[in-house]
Amino acid sequence: MKPIAAVLVVDDDDAFRSVLVAELTRRQFSTTGVATADEAIRHVAQHEPDVVLLDLRLGGSSGLDVLRRIRDSSPATDVIILTGHGTIDSAVDAIRLGAFDYLAKPCPLDELDVRIRRALERQSLLRRTTLLERGLTPPDLGSAFVGESSDFLRMLHLLDRVAPTESTVLICGETGTGKEMVAKLLHARSPRRNRPFVVVECASLHEALLQSELFGHERGAFTGAERAKPGLFEVAHGGTIFLDEIGEVSVATQVNLLRVLDTSTFRRVGGTHEIHVDVRVIAATNRDLPAMVRQQLFREDLYYRLSTVVLSLPPLRARGTDIDLLARHFAVLLSERFGVSKRIGDEALAVLRRHDWPGNVRELLHAIEAAIVVSERPVLAPEDLPASVRGTVRAQAGDGASARTLPTLVQLEQSHIETVLRVLHGHRGQAARVLGISERNLYRKLRIYGLLE
Repeated sequence: MKPIAAVLVVDDDDAFRSVLVAELTRRQFSTTGVATADEAIRHVAQHEPDVVLLDLRLGGSSGLDVLRRIRDSSPATDVIILTGHGTIDSAVDAIRLGAFDYLAKPCPLDELDVRIRRALERQSLLRRTTLLERGLTPPDLGSAFVGESSDFLRMLHLLDRVAPTESTVLICGETGTGKEMVAKLLHARSPRRNRPFVVVECASLHEALLQSELFGHERGAFTGAERAKPGLFEVAHGGTIFLDEIGEVSVATQVNLLRVLDTSTFRRVGGTHEIHVDVRVIAATNRDLPAMVRQQLFREDLYYRLSTVVLSLPPLRARGTDIDLLARHFAVLLSERFGVSKRIGDEALAVLRRHDWPGNVRELLHAIEAAIVVSERPVLAPEDLPASVRGTVRAQAGDGASARTLPTLVQLEQSHIETVLRVLHGHRGQAARVLGISERNLYRKLRIYGLLE
């Protein structure tokens, strides 16, 4: 079994140290013991353990001095002070210097186990926050927006006007048109550019998880909530939160979102304390929200609150010669990525123009990537393009008769899913029931076919 975490025991009492190392190892921790301050400092510098259990007195050395040096060399390591000699004052000093916790010796093993796991939970939360803030300063992606069609240029002009403001923005467009890229560009060109940019994929989270992810929860709010957890609105404080696929959230969550937009306050799940945040909200959808409002599937007040400014992204099939520009642009970028030199031939471009691009720009990008990967020639030809883009595949008759043009099974499934979603106005829950599959399975298929933003 893989160890839970790496733990270093620093104690000059040989018997106590040996017992502690053995017991923690039995509890699935990868545990090492050392007796001196110098050994501890060397071990931390070389191995960066997750947790250090540090005796406050080590012969002639002070545990507080060792604590300082550990914090300097490995800030991510949590230190739990163990002392049979210290007072409350020494424990307070240790906490002030960055110790995670302290225990008096002899300490019950179960209690020590709990304290170690709390330190690991804290580290996990910090890693989660760091992951969520990877888009802290997303680059200005303006150079990635290629096109000269009138609708596309009109959208970019409006984007430049609204980006420096605090207005809430609703980005509308079909799947694959680049809604998340537009949201990142809005953030990068705003005064909040150096603050967090947090993405929430509303469609991928179950209702209960979405509430907890957005607003956090208090300890004991539900089964398994052993510790309080901040929500994504708290993580995004001072920056921007991007609510992707906003049309997929339940009416209950819509109520809570409206309250945040109106008052900039919310309560964690299971909490009573009001939390205030300073967050700009950008939302995106590939669904017809006004139609959903008329069907009472989406709150009218939330729609008007989200749609202060609406950015409509045109589908690729309506962008004319932008298909050529984007195809050549992607060919250059992907050639650089793969270390080759390939370009799009005129016949391949003609095929690309005839395709209706249900997956929009994302589908075009994947088509060019596939062609560059499979082609052995410097100029990409129609046969290098995916069969779904060429529109047909050849199925030879067993008796040698002339070939028939047939769609593939994958194409039939993708087309059927798209038809069902269109008839049901994009409602995935109803579509999953009609298709006879789970909503999670439907979501997975949408991902595979490039039908999700």
